[in-house]
Amino acid sequence: MSGRPKLRRSARFFRGHSEEASSSASLSTLLSEPELGNADANGLTQSWKIVISTASILTLLLIGLGNHMWLKETEFPQRSRQFYALIAEYGSRLYNYQARLRMPKEQLELLKKESQTLENNFREILFLIEQIDVLKALLRDTRDGLHYSWNADGGKDPEPLEEMSNLVNYVLKKLREDQVQMADYALKSAGASVIEAGTSESYKNNKAKLYWHGIGFLTYEMPPDIILQPDVHPGKCWAFPGSQGHALIKLARKIKPTAITMEHISEKVSPSGNISSAPKEFSVYGISKQCEGEEIFLGQFVYNKTGSTVQTFKLQHDVSESLLCVKLKILSNWGHPKYTCLYRFRVHGTPGENP
Repeated sequence: MSGRPKLRRSARFFRGHSEEASSSASLSTLLSEPELGNADANGLTQSWKIVISTASILTLLLIGLGNHMWLKETEFPQRSRQFYALIAEYGSRLYNYQARLRMPKEQLELLKKESQTLENNFREILFLIEQIDVLKALLRDTRDGLHYSWNADGGKDPEPLEEMSNLVNYVLKKLREDQVQMADYALKSAGASVIEAGTSESYKNNKAKLYWHGIGFLTYEMPPDIILQPDVHPGKCWAFPGSQGHALIKLARKIKPTAITMEHISEKVSPSGNISSAPKEFSVYGISKQCEGEEIFLGQFVYNKTGSTVQTFKLQHDVSESLLCVKLKILSNWGHPKYTCLYRFRVHGTPGENP
């Protein structure tokens, strides 16, 4: 009997402890559930922040990529290509200019001589072309005469053929010679010069400039003393504005002037097909006392644009004293409204006693 109550008390003891343990476990569970809930909420918030940030970054990247592709497909590449092409062009020009600067002096002199030779050859070609019609006419007349003589004689006489050959050689020789056959005392290479203080201003033309980025830095307008040089080909002339102008020329030595020569290109070789800028009416004066004295009228003349390119005029008034300077006055041209262009002017005469 005594053993059973002990067993009962033991059972109650264990049952009580188990209930306390279960109650404490349930209490700890209840206490821990809010903490777990807070942890889950914080983790969820951070996840959403990461997702939103990532989405925003991706959106910005997509927008930037789209703008880049749009710019690439529009004007930017074209402007870029044009810009690089412009840089390449100016780089090439600069390289060529630097190469010329590095060129030895001997090569520059050789290049200058070759250029002068080409200009002289070109001038001779132009002159030959201008005279070829005359040569054709002479040959045609000679051929017709030979044909008539051949048929009349009924034989083969070699003398006409020899005469024809001699005629051709004579004409070619004349074409190569200077037509004037008089000394030019206004030739620059002989010592003559243009006194710019007594000469009209040159015609200013914006097209006669080299430009770099819109800024003119080099002109290639011809100076007045170009009229004292024998290089006569299209464009190599001195131009002054309007139809009236003048040039004061100091001769190579004192002379008693007797004639003058005016030279211009023909319409056949003119790039524009006309020579309206050629001088028409002009007058010549002698200047006494070392180019500072009174003007002595020597004559007034008309250059015929349909005549020979080289026209010589005898002076209308003689002078008793030797002169060192002459003044050329252009009174009109053949219709050009903006400028008049002079190619070559010569002065002929008898040398004075003192050079």
